[in-house]
Amino acid sequence: MKTRITELLGIKYPIIQGGMQWLSRAELAAAVSNAGGLGIITAATHPSKEELVEEIRKTRSLTDAPFGVNISMLRDTGPEDMTPRYFEAVIQERVAVVETSGRSPEDYVPALKKAGVKIMHKVPAVRFAKKAERVGADAVIIVGFECGGHPGMDDVTTLVLAPRTADSVSIPVIAGGGIADARGLMAALALGAEGVVMGTVFAAAAESIAHQNHKEWMVGAQETDTLMIQRSIRNALRAMKNQAAEQVLEMEARGATLEEMLTVIGGKIGRRALLEGDLHGGTFAVGQCVGLIDRIKTVKEIIEEMVSGAEAGLRRLNGIWGAPS
Repeated sequence: MKTRITELLGIKYPIIQGGMQWLSRAELAAAVSNAGGLGIITAATHPSKEELVEEIRKTRSLTDAPFGVNISMLRDTGPEDMTPRYFEAVIQERVAVVETSGRSPEDYVPALKKAGVKIMHKVPAVRFAKKAERVGADAVIIVGFECGGHPGMDDVTTLVLAPRTADSVSIPVIAGGGIADARGLMAALALGAEGVVMGTVFAAAAESIAHQNHKEWMVGAQETDTLMIQRSIRNALRAMKNQAAEQVLEMEARGATLEEMLTVIGGKIGRRALLEGDLHGGTFAVGQCVGLIDRIKTVKEIIEEMVSGAEAGLRRLNGIWGAPS
């Protein structure tokens, strides 16, 4: 497979593993990169620059292929903001790619470009994709309403956002949200994207450090087993439907403050629940494509099935219109 994304990132297939806090660790990222995609480790999982550097080096020891680092810039710049230190680690270690999200990466673009780091900026709306192109991003990731994590506040699906973005920017577009198999890959390419990003399906992979209880829940879940929470603080999150998420909705309905909600949505609470297998003790980001996951697979199986399935799908489409002469 050859698209502008495979050429830009130096990867075999235009399949990118999303940056998932707590889960996007060296073993998972290396497995994705070794299978021909682009693995991502998440900076926010690490409380210090030094620990992120250690994770980068661990990933590099597990794969010779390109991989990236996700840096989410959700908070305002301040003394406790680790963003500058995370970028220092990426540049110091000469990581091939950085996936940014949240506020604009504009302040860091010159240093990243100078170091030869490719920049993919993840956004939930076309207007932000245009801004990403203006500030110098090499590619833009557009995520629709179906995605796990933060799909923005506009409630627009990937089916609409992907072609709108492809029509609105000249840099390569990567589509995310609702994509978990070969059909999603083909659809994204048909909509004008040149790659896909997936989180939920890799969260359920054999190499993911998510507890087996969570993986088995994902295998048995339906597309209706997610909830949108945190709208009241303008940080909408699609999460698994569980007691914690339902409690957050109740808190929002009565006007709870962020401080109150942090007793349920706090990162350390979610991490403990995720790693210990407590299905109701914290909120866990998951996309609607969870309904497409039918078993726990290795990363290699996921990617190989996507590629072979896309080839079979292309033959089916050629049969509809007739093979080209």
